[in-house]
Amino acid sequence: MKTKQRHWYDYLWIATAAYLILGFFNILFSWLGLLCFFIPLLMAIFGKEKGYCNRYCGRGQLLELLGSRLSRRLPVPRWISSKVFRYGFLIFFLAMFINMLFTTYLVFAGQRELGQAVTLLWTFRLPWYWAYHGTILAPWVAQFAFGFYSVMLTSTVLGLVTMVFFRPRTWCVYCPMGTMTQLVCRARESGGGCSGVCSEKA
Repeated sequence: MKTKQRHWYDYLWIATAAYLILGFFNILFSWLGLLCFFIPLLMAIFGKEKGYCNRYCGRGQLLELLGSRLSRRLPVPRWISSKVFRYGFLIFFLAMFINMLFTTYLVFAGQRELGQAVTLLWTFRLPWYWAYHGTILAPWVAQFAFGFYSVMLTSTVLGLVTMVFFRPRTWCVYCPMGTMTQLVCRARESGGGCSGVCSEKA
């Protein structure tokens, strides 16, 4: 039996784990997470279709790795993979992202003080003051970092929960970035769709 050849991108789960750890100690590292937003979209726009989701997504790899031991591997419920849920979650996710940007703007405009907290699941505010000690950068830079880390941590927690109850990469089925890149692909191909949809790996 041949052993599957490993590539450098098969170890990107390490980058995802490192990102979460670094953000725990210094919140400004969370700016690096923007790469996970722009790279998938750029790849979809310039013809790489769902290549990021299927090959380069470190979070998907991490969920698959942990799921090999922790997942119940039950089928993903139809309502999770439905268009109503996926598009609804995308809209909700974008609304929360816009709210995060608005909060950052308020700090930038001096209408609100810097909040050194991480909001988990868009509801629970967790004190995170140890991760920021002030820099030469403006407070809004740190505010964006706290907000963005909240988004990344929340999405990771959701991914872990659905990983345990269903298949390891269930998150990939309703991931907002996956949904957006799929929409970009479909628009670029004039309704032809994308090949290699990430949800197939769930």
